[in-house]
Amino acid sequence: MNTRVNRQTVELSAYPDLVVIYLGMRVNRITGIKTLLGFGPQISAWAGAKPDGLLRHETLIYSLFAMNIGMRQYWRDPDSLLHWTRSDPHRQWWMDFLKDSGGTGFWHETYFRRGGMEAIYDDLAAPIGFMTFAPVVPARGPMFGASARIGKEYAGAPAVSEAELYTSTPKQ
Repeated sequence: MNTRVNRQTVELSAYPDLVVIYLGMRVNRITGIKTLLGFGPQISAWAGAKPDGLLRHETLIYSLFAMNIGMRQYWRDPDSLLHWTRSDPHRQWWMDFLKDSGGTGFWHETYFRRGGMEAIYDDLAAPIGFMTFAPVVPARGPMFGASARIGKEYAGAPAVSEAELYTSTPKQ
């Protein structure tokens, strides 16, 4: 067969524990535009610092109409990703967001090369991704942290514990 298409693939054997994560932030209210735009420079600076285990970081526009901007990240392994999520600045960003989403919604879906998927959806005005076809349940108890949601323990407790989130004093 004669073709003009340059077909290529990748050899992933050097990355047996590869993790791919899609993340997005959607504007729910006009005030969310400020929140969304405020995260951009912080995320760019963080990705530019190349944390250990981050192989690639890409910015994506999922929908201009719905103001849904996101990222795709490739991590060497789950431990690298989970270590980063449990350290600052991510831990503080996550704690602040979970206390006040600032007029936005946030979601991520994570895919593990060795098997398993997990997701979280916070303050989304409309279903996206897995939410459009799978049962939606509260992210409490065993569904609170990413490690528990995929049924594996990689790096211990979540970035923000359930007790911390629901028992700490609100921001003034």
